[in-house]
Amino acid sequence: MKVTVIGAGIGGLTTTIALKQKGFEVEIFEATPKFKKAGSGINLALNAMQVYKRLGLYNEILKLGSYTNKMAITDEKLKPLSVIDLKQFEKKHNVKSVAIHRADLHQILLDNLSDTSIHLGKKLKSLQQTESEINLQFEDGTTHKSNILVGADGIHSKVRNSIFSNTKLRTAKQICWRGIANINLPEKYQTELHEPWGKGKRFGFVAINKNEYYWYALANYKKDYRAEYSGMDLVDFYSGFHPIIGRIIKATPKESILTNEMIDLKPIDSWYKKSVCLVGDSAHATTPNLGQGACQAIESALVLANCLAKHKSIANAFAAYQSIRIKKAIDVVNTSWRIGKMAHLENSLAIKLRNFVLRITPQKIATKQTAHIFEIDD
Repeated sequence: MKVTVIGAGIGGLTTTIALKQKGFEVEIFEATPKFKKAGSGINLALNAMQVYKRLGLYNEILKLGSYTNKMAITDEKLKPLSVIDLKQFEKKHNVKSVAIHRADLHQILLDNLSDTSIHLGKKLKSLQQTESEINLQFEDGTTHKSNILVGADGIHSKVRNSIFSNTKLRTAKQICWRGIANINLPEKYQTELHEPWGKGKRFGFVAINKNEYYWYALANYKKDYRAEYSGMDLVDFYSGFHPIIGRIIKATPKESILTNEMIDLKPIDSWYKKSVCLVGDSAHATTPNLGQGACQAIESALVLANCLAKHKSIANAFAAYQSIRIKKAIDVVNTSWRIGKMAHLENSLAIKLRNFVLRITPQKIATKQTAHIFEIDD
């Protein structure tokens, strides 16, 4: 059976690999004319690494990335507020969490699709479904016909907007800077992700190899993040944080720092229509506060492929996929949204109370709240 995938990001490529391993013939259409090595990293949590282990990519990813065994939310001075030790989950699921350069992961996925047709520069203009096929039109004037279409074209999904008219993006009123710093830090930071929370802003960093650290910084904005943060000196802006934060920012070429606003997709109750189905950010885009955006896309990729292989009817396959994945994906979206608001409090008294509650919350409770995220259903 032939499947067309729109989008060659991590979700689209992982979906294609999973489908091909189930015997499907897959063709990918991607809007960008050329793949670029963006200056960003990605955290592959234990749920994502379980998927990649089943797909036979685990060792490649582990080799190129950096092992992470602890996640710590701290105050501005890197004093712990809440710490999750991942080693107990590693033992249970028999995989390790990895932080890796996004471009390195992307290349691993591409290398495993060397025999797959990937058409670049194909920005979707419109699609129409008939009873027997899907007709695609691209902005360059070309067309394509398909029997099954998977929309993996991100939060601004053209596929989603073509089959549903009532979806809504939400802005968290937060700006995000991301970069890769070439820097030597104390040994403990080689295997730990740290995220210090301040007043209306926070910072996070994790090793992606021996000498490189992926970092992200977020701050509240009122109306227009471009105007409000124009000409911002990030080192000065985070001067109230631990000196390591300033060192990390200084070690990053300014021209490679990425800037975006934080948005998500307000949860939708349907991910498919007839023979068109959504995966990843097209279906369940989330803010990055749980580090689960790509991880949820990776989970959905595996489940979708399994359901299409298991069910003879496309409708039944898509219904099963949605039934298995939608509750957890929406829970991640909503939890991430709440955490983002909690992390960006600006009232000093509220911040003190938040930090106090985080410090006194028993480790057992914090661990239990995390455990379900690492469980995968397929």
